[in-house]
Amino acid sequence: MIPVLTPEEMHAADARTIAGGTPEPVLMQRAGRAVAWRVRQVLGGTYGRRVVVVCGKGNNGGDGRITAAALGEWGMHIDVVELADVTRIDARLERCLAHADAIVDAMYGTGFRGVLDGTAAELATRMTDARAVVVSVDIPSGVDGLTGEARGPAVCADHTVTFAAPKPGLWFHPGRARAGTVTVADIGIDLGTDGEGTGVVEAADVASWMPPLDATTHKWRSGVLVIGGSHGMTGAPLLVAGAALRMGAGIVWAALPGRAAVDASGTEVITREIPDDGTGVLTEVGAGTVAEAADRFASVVLGPGLGRADTTAAAVRQLVGTLDRPMVIDADALSALEASVDLLRARTAPTIVTPHDGEFARLSGGPPGADRVVAARTLASATNAVVVLKGPTTVTAHPDGRVRLNPTGGPALATAGSGDVLGGIIAAFCASGMKPFDAAAAGAFVHGLAGGPDGHTGLTAGDLPVRAAAALRQILDHPAPEA
Repeated sequence: MIPVLTPEEMHAADARTIAGGTPEPVLMQRAGRAVAWRVRQVLGGTYGRRVVVVCGKGNNGGDGRITAAALGEWGMHIDVVELADVTRIDARLERCLAHADAIVDAMYGTGFRGVLDGTAAELATRMTDARAVVVSVDIPSGVDGLTGEARGPAVCADHTVTFAAPKPGLWFHPGRARAGTVTVADIGIDLGTDGEGTGVVEAADVASWMPPLDATTHKWRSGVLVIGGSHGMTGAPLLVAGAALRMGAGIVWAALPGRAAVDASGTEVITREIPDDGTGVLTEVGAGTVAEAADRFASVVLGPGLGRADTTAAAVRQLVGTLDRPMVIDADALSALEASVDLLRARTAPTIVTPHDGEFARLSGGPPGADRVVAARTLASATNAVVVLKGPTTVTAHPDGRVRLNPTGGPALATAGSGDVLGGIIAAFCASGMKPFDAAAAGAFVHGLAGGPDGHTGLTAGDLPVRAAAALRQILDHPAPEA
C-alpha cells in the first residue's frame, strides 16, 4: 500500500521530523537535490542542457532554488526566475523559455488554494505549451493538493517529484492528468501514523488479501446469489453473475422475477424464478421467496436491473433489513434506499455499497463534492457500510475511517454494464472469504486492470469478466504488475 498524505498531514509530518532533530534546511536540501536528480534523469545528461527554474516565494520556491544550484553544479545552464520579481513576460524571459530543455515549476506547492492569476497564470500556460520537459516540485502549480481541482490555469507537467508520500491531488483528476509521471522522493520525513488512514492499492496487496483455496472445498462454500432483473432488464444481473463465476464463485444463482428467469437461462449461471404477481418486477412476495434460499450462499448482490417500481423499492428494503448475508448493494437497490439509510446502519452482516455520483447523492442527500475521500469516508461512517465511490479514481472507504484509492482503469470502463461486472467481482471475493473492505478494494483494482489504461477501443462489459480473470491470474503469479 502506498501511503497518501493530505497537505495538512504532510505539514504535521514535516513538523514532527524537524522536532525530531532534522533541521528544515536539511529537508529542503534533500528535496531540491531530489528534483535536480530527476531533471538530470529525464534529460539524459547534463552537457549543453538549458533549464529554467521558476520559483515562488514559499518553501516550494526554496526547493526550486536548491534544484537550480545543484543543476548548475553539474554544468547545466540555469536561468532562475523569481515569480515575485516578474510583472510581465518580457523578451528575455520569452527567449529563456523558448530555448529551455527543461522547465522546473516551483511556483506553488500542495497548500495552494484558489486560482492562479497574473504572471503565475501566464507562466503556467507558457510551461504547458513549451517544447521543454516540465518538472513540477511536489505538485503542478495551480492544482489543489487536497482534491486535485484546477479552478483556473494550472501547469501540465511531464513529471512531478513529490516528497515522502503522494498527496490526494496527485490521484484525482484533473490533478492526476496534469502531474505526468509521479516520483516519490524519500527525504527522511517521519510519516508516523499519518500514512495509515489513506493508501493506494498495489498488486501485492491484492495477492496478500486473497485466501488460498482449501483442498476440500466445494461449490457451496463460495456461492453467490444475484437478485436483480425486471422486464427487459436481464442483462445486468447476468453480467454480475458471469463476473462472479469468472472470479472464483463456486456456484451462482441469478434470481429474476417471472419470465425473465426462463428467458435468461442457458449458461453456467443458474436462473431461479421469483414470483412477480404478473408485473415483471420484484415484489415483497418475491422478496420473501428468495430470502428463503439466501442462507445457502456466501454473499448476495442486490440491485442490478431491478427497475424503480414502488413495489420493487419496498421489496429491496425488506431484503436489506432481513437478509443476514454479506451483501453488495448496487444500481436500482441504492435508489430504493434513498430515504432508508438507517436500514443499512442496522444491518448486522457486512454491507458494501457501490454508488456512482448520482446514487451517492440519493443516499447521502447531496453530491460527493470535490473532496471524494471525505465524501466516501462520511457515507461509510453514516451507513456502517463499506463504500465504493466509483469514478476515474475509485475510492473505497471503511466505516472506521480507512480509505483505499484505486490506481487502475481508464475511460474504456465508461461503458454500460461495467459497474455490474464490478459488483460481481466484489461478491466473488467476499464469497471466497476475503474481508469485505479488502474484497471491495481488490475488486476495484482487478476491474480497472481488466479495463486497461487506454481510451475506448470497442471494449464492452461482456469482455471484462474474462479479462479480469486473466488480470487476477497475473497478480497471483506475479504480485507486482504494472498498474
